[in-house]
Amino acid sequence: MLIQPVVLSGGSGTRLWPLSREKYPKQLLPLIGEDSLLQATVRRVEGITGAQLAAPMVVCNEEYRFVIAEQMRLMGKDGPIVLEPVGRNTAPALTLAALAAMRDGADPILLVMPADHVILDTPAFQAVVFEGALLAEEGAVVTFGITPDCPETGYGYIQTGVALGKGEACKIARFVEKPDLVTAQSYLDTGTYLWNSGLFMMRASVWLAAIGVCRGDILAACRMAWDAGSVDGCFLRVGKEAFSQCPKDSIDYAVMERIAALDAALPVGVVIPLSAGWSDVGAWDALWKVLPKDSDGNVLQGDVLMHDCRNTLTMSAGRLVACIGVDDMVIVETPDAILVSHKDKTQEVKTIVDRLKRDGRIEGQLHRKVFRPWGSYDGVDAGERFLVKRIIVNPGACLSLQMHHHRAEHWIVVRGTARVTREDTSYLVTENESTFIPLGNKHRLENPGCVPLEMIEVQSGSYLGEDDIVRFEDKYGR
Repeated sequence: MLIQPVVLSGGSGTRLWPLSREKYPKQLLPLIGEDSLLQATVRRVEGITGAQLAAPMVVCNEEYRFVIAEQMRLMGKDGPIVLEPVGRNTAPALTLAALAAMRDGADPILLVMPADHVILDTPAFQAVVFEGALLAEEGAVVTFGITPDCPETGYGYIQTGVALGKGEACKIARFVEKPDLVTAQSYLDTGTYLWNSGLFMMRASVWLAAIGVCRGDILAACRMAWDAGSVDGCFLRVGKEAFSQCPKDSIDYAVMERIAALDAALPVGVVIPLSAGWSDVGAWDALWKVLPKDSDGNVLQGDVLMHDCRNTLTMSAGRLVACIGVDDMVIVETPDAILVSHKDKTQEVKTIVDRLKRDGRIEGQLHRKVFRPWGSYDGVDAGERFLVKRIIVNPGACLSLQMHHHRAEHWIVVRGTARVTREDTSYLVTENESTFIPLGNKHRLENPGCVPLEMIEVQSGSYLGEDDIVRFEDKYGR
């Protein structure tokens, strides 16, 4: 039995702003422990007994490809990364994954996992996954329903049907949209409803057959995009024009709700209860629930001091944050934005992100520290006609060969060694040395060493925007 882990990494996590941002969303962040949520999702399946595991496959937006590739590399994982040129929701994403999984004639069992969920009890999760794999091997489409412990209004629900007599598995009776509080309490009281986790298992061929019956237009568009695709190292690219024509739909709407209606042309839909400390960490209050707390119910991360506070989450990315006499609050400090919210209002953080976007402010999209395929840069200071950045270039990495129309650059090496190309000259710059790149000069920065290259860059000129870059050569295909 071959299980193919499929990690869907397309969400933006706007309710966890200011840590999660559009161009660096929550699945890429280490919110629980040292691993990012993406890495924790991949690591969660390691060690499942009774089955063979294929290298994990990630389906993601092109914009995240280099960060995800680097996070997978750090884990020693070399599975394929399927790139979506545009977002089309989870049903097309899974269809691409199924086509990719079958490209060499295999038909593995797909274990479909969102990249941004938390599961605290890994052994319990793995036991239920193995139970699901046995049913998926027989042709069922399996989902995992979370055993509810409160009348949650932020999740969809699954009503369980007839028991299959195989463990705790039941047929799916129906899917239900997010209820109001009274309805959610009634679901809890009946004991027949589970939270919809977004976790699925099925054979790749079974999914393609099911999506073909339910949404043949999605399958046709995905096949056309797949056939127009190409392989770029670990990246599997699909045709942009064809995929852009693909309708948007979720796995639930496209297939699972129709399976629940017992359509005879579809495979059996099965739900298995899962009690493993699951959370979709969809907002700050959900993150507070799963993080370790002190005796007063407070979560503290970073440089934080608290006095007479209870049930409060406080995070500092750098500066000292001191809290006095606050209860049930969320306080999150980052270098360029601070969030202060009552814990009951954290679902409304999205309204702030929407306003930032409407006002054209960058804080909704990017952190002050911006990751690039070659490393990262951090905007340290800025003023009229100048900008100061701290630049980190990974060992062996290089920036594009480029030129700027409106700015000059002064580079000071703080750590490591830089190889600088300026017009027709190439030379080394070592620690405590500097060099100058005049406006209009063609140039490139490389790290030939085995330690990260750390530099301070001072830009000066009439315009300092990131779009003032003319690229001549770029190993990353930008």
